[in-house]
Amino acid sequence: MADPKAENALREALSTLGELEGRWSAARSYLKIDERRARHQELSVAAADPDLWSDQDHAREVTIELGRLTTDLESFDELRTSLDDAAVLGEFSRDALAGGEADWSLLDELGDTVADIGSRLGALETQSLFSGPYDENDAIVELHAGAGGTDAQDWTEMLLRMYIRWAERRGFAVEVDEATEGQEAGLLSATFIVKGRFAYGWLGAERGVHRLVRISPFDSQARRQTSFASLEVTPLLDEDDEVEIDEKDLRVDTYRSSGAGGQHINKTDSAVRITHLPTNIVVSCQNERSQHQNRARAMQILAAKLAERARAERQAEMDALSGNRGDNAWGSQIRSYVQAPYQLVKDHRTDFETGNVDAVLDGDLDGFMEAELHRQRSRA
Repeated sequence: MADPKAENALREALSTLGELEGRWSAARSYLKIDERRARHQELSVAAADPDLWSDQDHAREVTIELGRLTTDLESFDELRTSLDDAAVLGEFSRDALAGGEADWSLLDELGDTVADIGSRLGALETQSLFSGPYDENDAIVELHAGAGGTDAQDWTEMLLRMYIRWAERRGFAVEVDEATEGQEAGLLSATFIVKGRFAYGWLGAERGVHRLVRISPFDSQARRQTSFASLEVTPLLDEDDEVEIDEKDLRVDTYRSSGAGGQHINKTDSAVRITHLPTNIVVSCQNERSQHQNRARAMQILAAKLAERARAERQAEMDALSGNRGDNAWGSQIRSYVQAPYQLVKDHRTDFETGNVDAVLDGDLDGFMEAELHRQRSRA
């Protein structure tokens, strides 16, 4: 006599497997897999050309695109293999049950395989949300303390740690280029670069004002305090995309770094601040070991910010890059992080929320980012 529990487990696994088959087929269409295979073949031929490296910039573009296509196609094909393997496990499990026995080792393996496919397919579906021209780029991220005094400066430092932890979870590299200490604690501002594929695509979902509500550790009467900090993000451009900058338009100041000791930046006497006089855009870098290196990095950030400004001026849809900035205070927040009188993090754009504030502050942000990316896609 068949085991009803085993029959139910098999039925659920096969039902989920059928849904995953449908999602895989849909992904093949919207990810344009056939077109990407043709492009992969074209690039493979180009990469095999012995004269490819006579033009190093073109060769670099070819090899980068080929590498990314190879990774994406391999991931997609591995999902197909896993789906086929799961179907075989389902047949074996069905045969065992038909013979009057439940093979729980097979059923457990089938359940684990189906769960793994669902997770990998979900990641592939999320990747499809990155369709902007710069979504695959590295990201320049700036944090600025807003209303809330010392608490806001402490909040800015907490956000810096949160995003560094998030980046580490995803395997991204982080370089903190500037961190300006607050008067009593925390940071007035910080600039850091997140390096990894789709870094800008992910972090673009975080642009805006972030609000913290907690019992202030800086208030002797332990009163509840609300504080704000803003996040701005710009795609880091390839050298070929960078704008030309007239040296006559720049004011360059050097100073000793004032960051939070060795925690965020290297203390040097060669920090650089560059002001672009026509636009009054100011960028700083104090992380490198020499004034020359700090200036080069600051110029790279300035070029990216000027390019972003130019895109926004050329066409209104470039708001996706520049963002609509509100006041760094009440009424402008995209997300609230409440630690008192209750525990809740809620995004006001998507209504996505969680009561595990500590996990979020430790970098568990993917759910919030994915919800906002889906919201943006639905409005496109």
